[in-house]
This record gives sequence, structure tokens and C-alpha cells, in this order.
Amino acid sequence: MRWRVGRRRAEAGTDKHGSELAFWRDRARAQGDLAQANGLYELYFTDVFGIPRGFYAGKRLLDIGCGPRGSLEWADDALERVGLDPLADEYVRLHETPQAMTYVAGGSESIPFPDGHFDVVTTFNSIDHVDDLDASVAELQRVTAPGGTLLVFVDVNHDPTPTEPHRIGWDFVERFDRCTLVERRAFQRHSDNMYDNIFMTATPYDFSAPDAPGVLAARLERQ
Repeated sequence: MRWRVGRRRAEAGTDKHGSELAFWRDRARAQGDLAQANGLYELYFTDVFGIPRGFYAGKRLLDIGCGPRGSLEWADDALERVGLDPLADEYVRLHETPQAMTYVAGGSESIPFPDGHFDVVTTFNSIDHVDDLDASVAELQRVTAPGGTLLVFVDVNHDPTPTEPHRIGWDFVERFDRCTLVERRAFQRHSDNMYDNIFMTATPYDFSAPDAPGVLAARLERQ
């Protein structure tokens, strides 16, 4: 089975959430247990920025737009693991076996947790799917504890689609006005598969052509 964090494109005229759910239902029919290879998510949390696995021990983690694969299952020494997604209830129904992380149905524009609740907040290939980008950025910062970590992975310079309505540029991190940028990495976008672009090919972005598609990986610290 090929594990994939890919782009979920919609047919013209279909609604965004319906298209997302159809994508994952197709994957479940083709692959069986969607969480079978969820350990690969750990690489995003650790290898990209050289963060040791132990960094997450005892911390509260929130993954925005988590999908159904169990993006936080690997972090079994965390204090709390929450995946937030508008389709969370539907995703739970796709699971062949229960997952340890908690799935919460909701949008990133209004996150149902108090200020500063999470030590680590992540969005992997999801922030360009939201309805209101500014509201989502504000909410991500609000629920991150002072001194906490934000990890953002997103495709850059892609044309909007029904499921990904925002074109995001390399200046996207400047929207996080309550955070300090710790490290930014920029990759060429060779395919729709984010894992391939960051780990397999891992070609540094050529900024001599700044409008070409790419992948942004950013680590920020909440002030």
C-alpha cells in the first residue's frame, strides 16, 4: 500500500466536504485500514526540523484538518492528542479499529478549545482547504500556549480548486503575527504527494522562479 498525503480535488459543481469524504471512502475501499501506515506522520513532526520525538512527551497536541489516517497515533507519550476536522465524525466511521487520538468535528475558524490549551498545533496539507484563512490563522494562534509550537506544511502557488480555495504564497508565515518564525524550509513541488516532495525528492525550492509551485514547511513559536 502506498501511504499518501495528497491533494483532494473536487469535480466541478460538487461541494467541498462531500468531495473530501468521497476521496477517503475510495481510499478505505481500496486500502482497507486507513491507519495502517500512520507512523509516517511522525516524520513530519520530527525529521523535517530535527525535533526529537521526546519533545512531544507530556504535551497537548492538536492537528488541524487531521483526516482519518490517525495523524497523532504515533505520539503515545503525549498528554493529549486531538484531531480537528469538519468531517471527523464521518472519519471515525471509516476506522476498522478504534484509534487512541480524539477526533473532534469542527472547523478551524472556530476551534472549540480555550486559549492556550495546546502545546503543539499542526496543519499538514490542510490550511488551504479552509473557508476563512484569516480566521483560521487567528484561531491556530489563539489555542497555542505561549512558547508553544506551530508546524505548518502547505502547497504554495497552486491555483485555487473547489476543495483548496486559497492560493498561498511564500509570505504566508507573515500572517502569524503572534508568532516568531523559528525555521522555514522550501521545496520544489514535483507531484501531488506531499510526502514525496518533502522526503523522497526533497529538492530545495528555486527562488529564481518565485511563482512556481512549491511546498512550504514552517516551524513557529507562539509569543
